[in-house]
Amino acid sequence: MRRDVVNRSQNWRDLTPGAKLLISLVVTAGTGVLLYAAVNPISKNIAQFICYLLIALLASRLKVNLPGITGTMSVNFLFILLGILELSFTETLVLGTAAILVQCFYRDRPSAIQVTFNICASAFSIAVAYDVYHIAFSHWPPHTHPLVLIVAASTYFVANTGSIAAVISLTEGKSLRRIWVECYFWSFPYYLVGAGLAGVVGWLNGKFGWQASLLVVPVIYLIYRSYRLYLGKLEDEKRHVEEMANLHLRTIEALALAIEAKDHTTHDHLQRVRVYAIEVAKELNVTPGEMEALHAAALLHDIGKLAVPEHIISKPGRLTPEEFEKMKIHPVVGAEILERVRFPYPVVPIVRAHHEKWDGTGYPFGLRGEEIPIGARILSAVDYLDALASDRQYRRALPLEEVIQRLSAESAKAFDPKVVDVLQKRYLHLEKLVEDQFGHEVASKLSTDVKVERGLAPAAGFEDISVKDAPGQEANFLSSIAAARQEAQTLFELSQDLGASLSLGETLSVFSLKLRRLVPYDAIAIYVKRNAELIPEYVNGDNFRLFASLRIPLGQGLSGWVAQNKKPIINGNPSVEPGYLNDPTKFSTLRSALAIPLEGLAGVVGVLAVYHAERDAFTSDHLRILLAISSKMALAVENALKYEQAESSATTDYLTGLPNARSLFLQLDRELARCKRDTSSLTVMVCDMDGFKQINDRFGHLEGNRVLRLFAVALKDSCREYDYVARMGGDEFVVVAPGLPPETVAKKADQLRELAKHAGHEVCGEDILSLSVGQALYPKDGQDAEELLAEADRRMYIEKQQQPSRKNRRIYPRMKCRVTIELQPHGSEGPLLANLTDMSLGGCFVETSAIMPAGSKLKLVFSIDDGKMQAEGSVVRIDPGSGIAVRFNDMNREERDKMHRVLEFVQNSTKFYDNRYLSKLLNR
Repeated sequence: MRRDVVNRSQNWRDLTPGAKLLISLVVTAGTGVLLYAAVNPISKNIAQFICYLLIALLASRLKVNLPGITGTMSVNFLFILLGILELSFTETLVLGTAAILVQCFYRDRPSAIQVTFNICASAFSIAVAYDVYHIAFSHWPPHTHPLVLIVAASTYFVANTGSIAAVISLTEGKSLRRIWVECYFWSFPYYLVGAGLAGVVGWLNGKFGWQASLLVVPVIYLIYRSYRLYLGKLEDEKRHVEEMANLHLRTIEALALAIEAKDHTTHDHLQRVRVYAIEVAKELNVTPGEMEALHAAALLHDIGKLAVPEHIISKPGRLTPEEFEKMKIHPVVGAEILERVRFPYPVVPIVRAHHEKWDGTGYPFGLRGEEIPIGARILSAVDYLDALASDRQYRRALPLEEVIQRLSAESAKAFDPKVVDVLQKRYLHLEKLVEDQFGHEVASKLSTDVKVERGLAPAAGFEDISVKDAPGQEANFLSSIAAARQEAQTLFELSQDLGASLSLGETLSVFSLKLRRLVPYDAIAIYVKRNAELIPEYVNGDNFRLFASLRIPLGQGLSGWVAQNKKPIINGNPSVEPGYLNDPTKFSTLRSALAIPLEGLAGVVGVLAVYHAERDAFTSDHLRILLAISSKMALAVENALKYEQAESSATTDYLTGLPNARSLFLQLDRELARCKRDTSSLTVMVCDMDGFKQINDRFGHLEGNRVLRLFAVALKDSCREYDYVARMGGDEFVVVAPGLPPETVAKKADQLRELAKHAGHEVCGEDILSLSVGQALYPKDGQDAEELLAEADRRMYIEKQQQPSRKNRRIYPRMKCRVTIELQPHGSEGPLLANLTDMSLGGCFVETSAIMPAGSKLKLVFSIDDGKMQAEGSVVRIDPGSGIAVRFNDMNREERDKMHRVLEFVQNSTKFYDNRYLSKLLNR
């Protein structure tokens, strides 16, 4: 038997004084025994001793973990008993302590105090058992010798386990009797069996010689296996008990999570209700069983809402009678769900009755007074308090003092007076407590179709969707016919107008004016979905500035709920829109809202909302009209948004946000036409960065993109409001400066060079970037856009050539290039054109606006004329707004030779176009 005296995280200083004293006594006694054996070495049969010793050392490795403590046990006690029978005291002591020593270090690294205690305790136990056996053997009659062996085994058991259990008790603060009984006494029968086996082996030795004791080896293994099986069973039973103890807690947590997933507004609600309910129950001296039930019910009382459609639960407005009938089933369904959990305390009655009222007007069964379980009475009042004190879709949270007043007014009507009294006295303390705590059965069909007879109306009233006539007017067949014809005509005109223009603002403006004939409103807001928000694209009417400032997250407020759930709302509350009345100085006279989702081909594109100053101003006919035109309007909005996006991407550089080359030529032509009319001058400045490739090579393309963006912003800010700044492509920018005096052009060029130098230093931390600038003046240097740009470009290129620091970096293995290639992504319908700017034997960088995720496979075609000039690769990096980095697939020798030819082709093509361009510039 071995037990770790102290955990590895402890040392001698961490032990209690009692443990230290006991360990010292045991070590002293054990040391004395060992010294005595060393001074008096005696051996009866050295061969027998060596054989027993080897087998004992092997058996000491057969260990099992003890239940409930951090210790182990082996079967080497059999050999200690054999030693007491057959060997001398010294041999028995060596055999036992050697086995203990091996057991200590097998797969472990115990501390010195652990090893010392285990050896000394074992030596002391062996000495006591040895003396008891031999003294009794010499004095007791021969027929009692088997009993003597049993007494010796029992003595060894008590001495060994007793000392160890005492140390465990002192170090871990557990009861000595409990530790000895629970952790050790169960093994006493094995010691008795071991004594019997030792007696049999002794008898065999007397008849056949000591070699017969080798037969005990398989018995040892059998005992070891029985230990393992028995202790494994104990451990399984213990684990089962622990799992059952945590079952209900895990069930509660899982079901509470299900509620939160169904209704996101109940997360804080559940925690607050739980704290309030438990504290009130303590005040009312509720029994422990009821307390546990209330604890679970506070988390699970709304579990039945899983059977209620989500759009009803999260509807930011009043419920219709049909919706309220559906909502009333949730206590019944919740109770049916929880019945399957089989709680050991009465959770189900609380959940079933948490909407009952003290006066019997609640639902689902109309219980009254003491008929309602105490837990349900507490939960009902606490739930009511939290509901009023929390924001809801149809109203704002009320101050806690006002909530308590309303709760008191319902005392003895809806709620138990005792519960109300406790809440009145302790609501401030409870609120502070909440803030401190939270800065295999086949289930039958749930009763989701049951009709609950109790409950007349929800507290907020029913939604009114009745059709109303204007005062003083009565509907007759003539007015109905006229209204029908007007409606048909207006709908036709709206349909025509919606498809007549791609301008979103113009389309929405015309639509709002004609819509007013059919659906009278005081304000209108048309929201467009952009990312995860609704942005007002068009607003008009009362409070239009308030609506224009809104940014409504999907799922929040009235319009956000409509967009997320794709369901309309009629006569909702306008003030629940997020941010609508955040400012206390703002005031709205609007009292009702009608909102519908605009669903296009790609889903919801926006929300149409109209508002009115009167309550319940909109009717089902108004809703029907809006729904009739919603699909047409959604398509118009979707087309207009696509047109805006295409128009913007066609004239704007996607990386810097500056106008691109196409937009530059259009603007330059307009400026030249104005200059010709006014006989004024115009300066065109072409700028190209020097050293930009070095930034990409040393710091990466993402940092290079950052330099471009910084320089673009600085360039734009340094120019006048009427100057035009554009990016031609790559690292080349153009400034169009109308009326810039010739004498200030050089100063402006120096300013631009400083801006480029500063942008490079800010990103790279060193002066790595410079700028070459070429200027052209209208009408002196050209008469049209092409001539001016060519002259400015020629002068810029001459300045670049004159810079002493400029080097030709287009060399192998990394080559700067400018070649148009084809990209053929796997699985795509057709090829894409892109610019190859950087290439080596292992990969390349390609400028493209196409979005391809990392890991995408593609083929690169470098020459349309030669089909062999191609390579396979995969995307390894994406530079949004710039391009992609491609790594070529692993190549064999033949493919590598092919890639060398591709590199040579790209280098020659780049050099050819460079020389051609330079010669044209010099020949002008």
